[in-house]
Formats: sequence, C-alpha cells, structure tokens
Amino acid sequence: MAISRRGFFKLTGATVMASIMAEFTGQSSAMAAEPQPGWKLADVKETSTICCYCSGGCGTIVSVRDGVLVNIEGDPDHPINRGGLCSKGSSQFGVNSIFDDKTGKQLINPNRLTKPKVRRAGKSEWEELSWDQAIEEISSRIKKTRDDNYETVSDGVTVNRCEAIAHFGAAALDNEEGYAIQKLCRGLGLTYIEHQARI
Repeated sequence: MAISRRGFFKLTGATVMASIMAEFTGQSSAMAAEPQPGWKLADVKETSTICCYCSGGCGTIVSVRDGVLVNIEGDPDHPINRGGLCSKGSSQFGVNSIFDDKTGKQLINPNRLTKPKVRRAGKSEWEELSWDQAIEEISSRIKKTRDDNYETVSDGVTVNRCEAIAHFGAAALDNEEGYAIQKLCRGLGLTYIEHQARI
C-alpha cells in the first residue's frame, strides 16, 4: 500500500489523538484497582497532624493500623508544605519505629527514650526517674533558685527580677506554647528569655 508523506502524518496524528481521547474518556484501571492485603497502606486509618520538629507547622498524614504507626508522609493539601517535608520531617517515622534487618518486621525503636533520666553530680551513669519525680525535682530547684536570687529593689529602684535563671525556647514550640512559656517566665521574674526559631 503506497502512502504519501502527508498521509503518513495525518494517520499518525489521528492515532495519537485517538489514544489521548481514549485515555481521558475511559476509566483508568489503576483508579479501579482494589487495595491488596500486602500493600503497605491497606486498611489504615489516616489522620492529619503537624510535624513535631520545628515551628514551621508543616502538615503530615500519619497512617495507623491496629493501633500501630505504619507510615508518616507530607500532607499534599496542607498550605505550608504542600506535601513536602525536610530531611528531619521525613525521618519522623524512625523516631517511633525501625525495621529488623533479619526479619523485616516493624519494631518499636529500642533507642527511643520513654522515661526521664538524670545524671547526678559526680556520677557517670544516667538514673531513670518517674515523671512525677522529675517534675517535682525540676520545680523544687526552680523555686529554690528563684527564692535565693529574687531581687525586689536594686539601687533604690523596684526591679522584681531573678537573674539567676535563664530560659531558652525550642523551635518546636508553636505560638500558643511560646506565649504560655513567656507568661510563666515573666511571672517568675526572669529577665534572660530567648527563643530559637527558624521562621
């Protein structure tokens, strides 16, 4: 069958256009596929949340199956990060869980601290505390330091301050937490208050 150059281009164009039309008008088999039991995110409950690392407020989607975290990824519908996460945000899953090299099974990260620890003066080992004990020790030390160093008058001027304690806030705090900490620090009379933020 003899075909001209012009006829070849017409036939090629018609074939391409027919393929495109069929792709847009027909239902894709990928959209109709049912999740398979072996898929990583089959039968999970997804919840939107915020990344825990800085005050940027990037949105994440956490996937949980039977009460166990199985995946964390960026939320594409979030206005701040639009689905992207930095290297620390992308590695959040490793804070909670790891995979065993031999079995491939997911395990709770054994290096994750779940209780407060303290290293006493002159000791080389860390001592594990209960949460109540840690809060009690911290609060009693803050109160003692404030009571021992609180100034009401300096050179005839009322100052009501404590210069023996400083506070340095972390970038993981959001505005509301930062506000509450400011109120606490000002109430204690602290003058050295700083906040490390990356926004």
